[in-house]
Amino acid sequence: MSGWRTLAVVAAVAATGLVGTLAVAGLVGMDGTEIVHLAQAMAPVAVATVIVAVVAARALSSTSLVQRFVGVALVAVVVAAVNILVLTSQMFVSDHDAALVSVLLVYALGSGVAIAIATARASRTAIRRLETTAHELGRGNLDSRAGDVHGGPELDALATSLDTMAERLEQARASERRADTMRRDLVAAMSHDLRTPLSSLRAMVEAIDEEVVGDTETLRLYAFEMRRAVVQLVDLVDDLFELTQLDVERILAEPPSSRVQDVVHRAIDAVRSEVTRKHLSVHTELGTALDAPCSPRVARVLHNLLSNAVRHTPAEGTIRVTATKERSHIHIAVEDDGAGFSQEALPHLFEPFFREDPARSGAGAGLGLTLAGRIVEALGGRIGAERSDPRGARFWVELPVA
Repeated sequence: MSGWRTLAVVAAVAATGLVGTLAVAGLVGMDGTEIVHLAQAMAPVAVATVIVAVVAARALSSTSLVQRFVGVALVAVVVAAVNILVLTSQMFVSDHDAALVSVLLVYALGSGVAIAIATARASRTAIRRLETTAHELGRGNLDSRAGDVHGGPELDALATSLDTMAERLEQARASERRADTMRRDLVAAMSHDLRTPLSSLRAMVEAIDEEVVGDTETLRLYAFEMRRAVVQLVDLVDDLFELTQLDVERILAEPPSSRVQDVVHRAIDAVRSEVTRKHLSVHTELGTALDAPCSPRVARVLHNLLSNAVRHTPAEGTIRVTATKERSHIHIAVEDDGAGFSQEALPHLFEPFFREDPARSGAGAGLGLTLAGRIVEALGGRIGAERSDPRGARFWVELPVA
């Protein structure tokens, strides 16, 4: 199919050239008889030109750029010389003029070959640069770039596309490395967080099974500690499962079927038992955001923030939940008067399994804040934290008005 297309293109160009030549002949004053004779003389030349062009295209298809360009120059000069011979034979051109034009064609041949070689060398340099870059990329050297190859619009566009592809591959590899690092950190952190409650459970179960302890008071204490370890394991598994199953598109498609006061009360109810045990005070001030519509998933976000506040607030401390509604967003904050966190920890608070305590002791799976951050981001909002003055921490959520 491509061969027939080439033949059709060459024939169309040759026919256009023939028609143009006859038109010019009419413009310079040749009469109808002379134009007919000229057409009869040039018709075979036009056919021969088509044949030569097709044969040359096939013959030069497997040659180098220099050979192709030189071949094109040679074909053009040969076709011009044949045309001069035809015109001379038909007495349209005198022998003297034909000889003069032939001499000029020899000069044109030399000039054409020189220009063809120079142009081919420039293109060959650009192509070799592209080839070298592609080879380096294939070897895994994603830092390699072709840059501006100065090979004309087509080769320059190819170089730009190659460099763009290399940048994307480099970004993809960096992203894969980050994901692999996060995966290893996640597995290590999960192993640690699972080992602590499981070791505790094992020790207490073995102590009871081997009758190391038997008094009622100690058994009750063990039962309480075992229950707390189980709750910690359940919270870890639930948070991890919800984090991996988080579907952004589904969250965005959910209607805002709750109100701010509803999600706040549900979140407070979820931590009520721990609040009571530590004798904490929870104050709410919802103001203009009281009846503002929001996603029911905000309750999960606030639950995690409140759980974090309850965990770090000392007994008989105070937790405050405030909310305001602006024109374009709802602002909800959870503030406690606990120990707070250091400025160095602030950028890492929403990372999976992060704890400022190097020993990673204490309750909590380390996924609550991460899960809260992912849900808020899925809702199109923002989440952040800041240290309170003089002590404590303040976590805030900003959500677009539904």
